[in-house]
Amino acid sequence: MAKVSSEQLGTEAIGKLLIRQAVPAGIGILVMSLNVLVDSIFVGNWIGSVAIAAINVVLPVSFFIGALGMAIGVGGSSIISRALGANKSEKALKTFGNQITMTLLVTVSMVVLGLIYVDTLIPAFGGKGAIFEPAKIYYRIVLYGVPFLALCMMGNTVIRAEGKPKFAMIAMIIPSVGNLLMDYLFIYVFDWGMTGAAWATTIGYVLCFGYIFYFFLSTNSELKIGLHHFGLNRSILKEIGALGFVTLARQAVISIIYLLMNNILYGLGGEAMVAVYAIVGRVLMFALFPVFGITQGFLPIAGFNYGAKKYQRVRKSIHKAILYAALLATIVFIGLMIFPAEIASLFLSNRPDMTAAEMATNNFVLEHTPGAMRWVFAATPIIALQLIGAAYFQAIGKAVPALLLTLSRQGFFFIPLVLILPHFFGELGVWISFPISDVLATLVTGYFLRREIRGTLF
Repeated sequence: MAKVSSEQLGTEAIGKLLIRQAVPAGIGILVMSLNVLVDSIFVGNWIGSVAIAAINVVLPVSFFIGALGMAIGVGGSSIISRALGANKSEKALKTFGNQITMTLLVTVSMVVLGLIYVDTLIPAFGGKGAIFEPAKIYYRIVLYGVPFLALCMMGNTVIRAEGKPKFAMIAMIIPSVGNLLMDYLFIYVFDWGMTGAAWATTIGYVLCFGYIFYFFLSTNSELKIGLHHFGLNRSILKEIGALGFVTLARQAVISIIYLLMNNILYGLGGEAMVAVYAIVGRVLMFALFPVFGITQGFLPIAGFNYGAKKYQRVRKSIHKAILYAALLATIVFIGLMIFPAEIASLFLSNRPDMTAAEMATNNFVLEHTPGAMRWVFAATPIIALQLIGAAYFQAIGKAVPALLLTLSRQGFFFIPLVLILPHFFGELGVWISFPISDVLATLVTGYFLRREIRGTLF
């Protein structure tokens, strides 16, 4: 693999650079999304649809703790990109050392708390009735691997900030492939059920950590830190916290949404309705991987060139990123509108030994999922502007607008809508909350991004 310097972020043609950054990021996200998708298909076919619902209950808790690492990673990586662009290598090294220390301290503490309050957290996130026991089994085991997940999320953003997207891609592929192989072995061959699914996920996290650890020790990384870089620095911590809080707040809102959705849908249709959302959520993670890939590829380009005061290149990167992401989002939209029933059927078992209750659950899920999927993805073609716009402010270190725009779609608009509309429209009210919030957030982001471009980048 050819060695790449971060300096290319400030010299290479924007279109070519964006593709070079975004394609590995997109492939990595695709493989991770496929991992979640296929993992759910395996669990649904080999364990049952209630098991999919159980995993859906655990995800917001484990992902929130893992997202602490991503928040520290994204916040620190914004500093690293700008520092490298401004030739401040010592600041970049100190920032990376502080990221590692923060990630370990915060995530280990959160895991301890998560294990202590397991019986409170699972029911709060919708793990009720038949869902509780399998969710508890999965939760305990996966939580042991979450610190490794957090370190992987943190390290991956730093690798991308160095301008090494191919290595970041490999780091994302390793846990996905490992998880799927372990799924087959532990669930299908050994018949360990939810225990097997949980250990497969945890082993995937550990494998990813091993690769990232190797990367930073090798000659591929420009960031060679010493012990003195691990000592916490107040000004760096403050900047990491301000920028990282954007990512953390977004994940916190996602966890709140899972909590609300699981409980609202459980009240509307029990375990089967929670399974419908679990399937739609998995498709949501998978289907938008090209857009998220463009967004991830855009971040280091915008941050580096902003730090180097190359504002024309920043402007061009914004326009190119929105164009590429919008085209890809439209292709995804067309596919989901045409094949929702076929996609939903992939998650459901057709075992000959199913009980009458399992068959009834499967029929309910298959009947309700296609309509839900069409509504949830109805505004997909326009969300590129919202995602790129919010990412831009985070990349250049403007924490407040980044936070507000990031939270606008899921926090300021979606949560109030999903609390209000089901009272008037029932199940439909839940699903139409998605496209309405997408449209409103895109309009707000477009306004602020246009004002920023005119005021700062000219």
